[in-house]
Amino acid sequence: MNRKPFKFKQFDIYQDQTAMKVGTDGVILGAWSNLESGNKILDIGTGTGLISLMLAQRFPEAIVDAVELDDDAFIQAQENFTNSKFSDRLQVQKTAIQDFISDYKYDLIVSNPPFFVINEKVELDARKKARQQETLTFDDLLSKTAQLLTENGVASFVIPYDLEANFLQIAKELSLFPSKIVRVKGNKQAEAKRSLINLKFNSQETIFSELIVEIARHQYTEDYINLTKEFYLKM
Repeated sequence: MNRKPFKFKQFDIYQDQTAMKVGTDGVILGAWSNLESGNKILDIGTGTGLISLMLAQRFPEAIVDAVELDDDAFIQAQENFTNSKFSDRLQVQKTAIQDFISDYKYDLIVSNPPFFVINEKVELDARKKARQQETLTFDDLLSKTAQLLTENGVASFVIPYDLEANFLQIAKELSLFPSKIVRVKGNKQAEAKRSLINLKFNSQETIFSELIVEIARHQYTEDYINLTKEFYLKM
């Protein structure tokens, strides 16, 4: 079994036990999400713990709570948290977010939620199970976010671009409104693939922008380099 970690500048990610590996979506969300006030962060569906570790690096005063339902991912996140220099500010709880109870609300909530949607009951491999919405729907995710977010807090998500309108409609019904939306494209000619979305209770307007990841294969744009250079070893 391969125990070689994915090495970042200030922490390592072991991912041999999890179906979902380190990917661009998580790295972008961890680098882009912003703690505007306060010091309490919640990472919903932490997987390996990547986003939590990135936020702990970015915000030295932050306390980061993470939840993870999958047994193997929970154990892996625990390992990655314990091995990091941020371990005293990180904790992960094995639970579904629907069942999660907190004594306080959060100033920043982040999630790279599952988005592999299926219409019929079929047998799925572990990777697909980790990406499908039967264990965490957008309705459940956003309802819990509305319950756990502070009045002036920010909730940040990365979702498929083609699900953006549905996601925002559900959020609106919970009085959560977009303050920033970034459409992510693999390259300049490609269609938008992902949407980075900031939600707030008190947002009056939405700032739209675009992030292009590559100029050519493995040749990254200046915007992407600037966003991720504090994390990737070779940026």
